[in-house]
Parts: sequence; structure tokens; C-alpha cells
Amino acid sequence: MRFLSRESTVAQAYYARWLVPPAAIAVHMCIGQVYAFSVFNSPLSTELGVPVSKIQWAYSIALAMLGISAAFFGKWVEHSGPRKTIIASWLCFCGGLALTALGVKLKMLWLILGGYGLLGGVGLGLGYIAPVSTLVKWFPDRPGMATGMAIMGFGGGALIAAPLARNLMNHFAAGGGTGAVGALLTMAACYTVAMFFGAALVRVPAPHWKPAGWEPSEHVKPLVTRAQVSVDTAWRTPQFWLLWMVLCMNVSAGIGILGKASDMTQQMFGVGAAIGAGFTGLLSIFNMGGRFAWSSISDLTGRKTVYSLYFVLGIVLYAMLPWTQATQNRTLFVIFTALIISMYGGGFATIPAYLRDLFGTYEVGAIHGRLITSWSAAALIGPGLINGLYERRIAAGIPKAEAYNGTFYLMCGLLLVGLICNLLVRPVASKHHLKSEETP
Repeated sequence: MRFLSRESTVAQAYYARWLVPPAAIAVHMCIGQVYAFSVFNSPLSTELGVPVSKIQWAYSIALAMLGISAAFFGKWVEHSGPRKTIIASWLCFCGGLALTALGVKLKMLWLILGGYGLLGGVGLGLGYIAPVSTLVKWFPDRPGMATGMAIMGFGGGALIAAPLARNLMNHFAAGGGTGAVGALLTMAACYTVAMFFGAALVRVPAPHWKPAGWEPSEHVKPLVTRAQVSVDTAWRTPQFWLLWMVLCMNVSAGIGILGKASDMTQQMFGVGAAIGAGFTGLLSIFNMGGRFAWSSISDLTGRKTVYSLYFVLGIVLYAMLPWTQATQNRTLFVIFTALIISMYGGGFATIPAYLRDLFGTYEVGAIHGRLITSWSAAALIGPGLINGLYERRIAAGIPKAEAYNGTFYLMCGLLLVGLICNLLVRPVASKHHLKSEETP
């Protein structure tokens, strides 16, 4: 058990910080499987004899638990260290996959919801914040790039998980059934290897460590503090809640279009299901790439500037989407939506560095954990607004090809709220800073 302690993960002088990104990506690529859970919807529906809508609750519960567990266990993560947290994440996430397989075998829906949704969701929250918090500490000179690498892995997890799950189910289905049980257990075994690799490789920097030749006093930027703020203080500041709204509005505007991408293209442009699915895959690639690209750009421009760009450019692009439908310009529709989704991904990746700028590195993982409860809220707001407005427009007799146009203007409104909140962000008042003797 001593091997799992924070003290045992303190890096020695010979340790290279570039070993941490592979460890973080390994963990995030595993838990990013949640984005590919829809692959199991139909097989599990067939196995249990229940509607797909009931199976989908496992996905919704898992994402809700991601935000809740990250907020609740954030301080524990900071004080226990990344290795113990990654092992705890593995126990919950892979244990959740195993319980899901058992639930399928026994035809028990509640076991699937509890295994994947509740237990697996806790694993998602722990595995999400621990690598990000560690990377921020290792890369004070390029925190945006560092967090972008890890969170890019989370966004790209589905690109591996979806084809892997399909192939495994096809393989195990040869013995009868859908092959879902064998696929779930095999994936749990594969993720065990990857997450143990990440846990063994990860380290935290020694106290007062800094990159060779890098002096904080020589790299003073607006909004970047050299002080430290505890999580219990941070979440009572206006800056925390402004950033909560910034992330919530950015995610709400992006998650709505990402979740309806296939249906949207089929109705607006009359394309087939295969093209709609291909478009969804393309957006997933831009979602993943945007997490690294935009967060890296933020190291040059500053976090406030790049978020302002997200919102201003996003408003313009959303406002142009109805025109692409009216002119049936599919090329520009694809370009505009791909840029929107890249900024949706970039918003996820940039927010940890933004928090580090404002509150310092002490307990930044715990602060990040509490902030991503806005993700849970956005998962309800974005799809809820799009679906509600779309259905009302259809009921009002508007053709399906034009029904989504109104929702694009609604997304402009959400982004405008996010822009205003971002522009209001100011440095954290010195009264909230920890005194030097209070920071371990």
C-alpha cells in the first residue's frame, strides 16, 4: 500500500516530466470509453428485452456521477496523489464494466445502471481529474498544452472503444447471443493493463520544482497568479462561478449539436444514415484535435483571450448555419460545425489551465472537480433546449429541414452569456490567497 501513497510518487531528480503525458493519456483513453457506450445500446436492449431508452440511462448516470464524484472526492485526490487515485478509478470503472457484464448475463437492468452508471461514473470522475491536476504541476510553463494532451485522450477514447467493442461483440457472438458479455469483460481486462501502466509511470514533482531555466518572475502574465488558493475558498469567489458559467455555456452550445449531428445532417440536407454517421465521426476527430490545439494556443494568447475567441467565433458560425441549410452548402456546413466542435473540445481542455492561472496549483484538482459539475448541468441544458425547441417548431408546422435553424440562434444566446461571464473575470483578490506557512 505504501507504493500507492503520494510520497512514493514524488519524482527523483532523473525523472523526465515528459513521461507524465503518456501516463495521463493512457488513463483518459480508457475512461473515454464512455463516449462509445452507445455501441452497446442495441445489443444490451436485445439481451435484456427492454427499450434502448432504458439502457441509455446508464450513460446519463455515468456522466452525472463524473461531475458529482469529481466534486466530492477532489480534495482526497489532491492529498492522496495520482497513483492511488488512478487505482481507485480502475477499481470503479473496470469493476463497473464487470458488473455490467454480470447484469447482462443475469438479465438485471438495475445491475447495469448501478455498475456502469453509479460505480463506473465514480471511476470516470477520479480518473478524469487526477492526471490533469498532475500535468498542471509538471508544466507551469505550458499548462494549456499539457492538459490538452490528457483531455484529448478522453475525447479520443471513443475512437478506439467503438470499433474495439464492435469487433469483440462480433467475435463472441459466434458462440451465441450478442457477444456483449465477452466484449465488456475483455475491454475491462485491456483497460486494466493500460490504467496500471499509467499508475506505475505517473509521478508528482518534488516541492519547489520548476522546469530548468524557467523563472516564474520572468513570465508574468495578466490573470496568472503566483499565489495559492484552497478549494474551500476558491469556490466561494466570483471567479469560480464565472468560470462555472463559462464552461457550462460553452459545453451546452457544443454538446447539443454533437449529440444530434447525424439526425441534423439527414434532415437538413437529405443525406443517408451512412453519411450522417460519417459526419458524426468527423466531428469526434475535431472534438479530440481541438482539445490539444486550442489549449496549446491559450498558452500563447492567455486563457481569457482564447475563450473570448471561442464565444465570438462560435456566435458567428452558429448564426451562419441556417444560411448553409437555405443554400444547401454542405461543405461550409461541415467546416462551420467542425470548428464549433473543435472549440467545444478546446473549452474542456483549457479550463484546468484557466483555474491554475487564477487559483494556483495547490488543490487545483479539487477546484477542477467542483467546477466540472457545470458539465453535468450542461448535459441537461444543451440537449434539453435543442430537443424542446425542435419539437415545438415541428408541432408548429415548420418543415423538418428548417426546424433546427431556430436552435442555432438559441445556441448563439448561450454563447453570448458565456462571453459576458468570461469578460467579467478578474484576478482573485489577495485576501483569498493562502499565506506561505499555510501551503504544504
